[in-house]
Amino acid sequence: MTEEKITPKIQELVETELRKGASNSRIANLLDLPYKEAVEIIDTIKEKIRPQVGENIAFKFRGEHMEGTIEKLLTNSAIVNIDWDNSPKHLYDLMEEKTVVNFKDIDAFLKTFNMEDMNIEDTEE
Repeated sequence: MTEEKITPKIQELVETELRKGASNSRIANLLDLPYKEAVEIIDTIKEKIRPQVGENIAFKFRGEHMEGTIEKLLTNSAIVNIDWDNSPKHLYDLMEEKTVVNFKDIDAFLKTFNMEDMNIEDTEE
């Protein structure tokens, strides 16, 4: 029943507030809903936006755009294996191979190109 209550406007508001680190009671107040009802909505949205192991993400570190692949999920963060081909090389000394990224600091989920998804026939004769 909670799914039907989540409009695009509510989804955007809750996601924005979660990224800011707002408490459940603040979000309930912004939604103008009883706390218990708001928590059900918040939990549903959290589950929808929770990243998965293996997903490629973009995030910022010290104002720099970085990319990486989620290796392990923690409660509110993920261990990310950094893609140094798409991240500033001068940060390597600070971060090396991996870093912890809070879910609220994820800027985007990136698509990956997979050759197996392409339906290209082998034209060699």
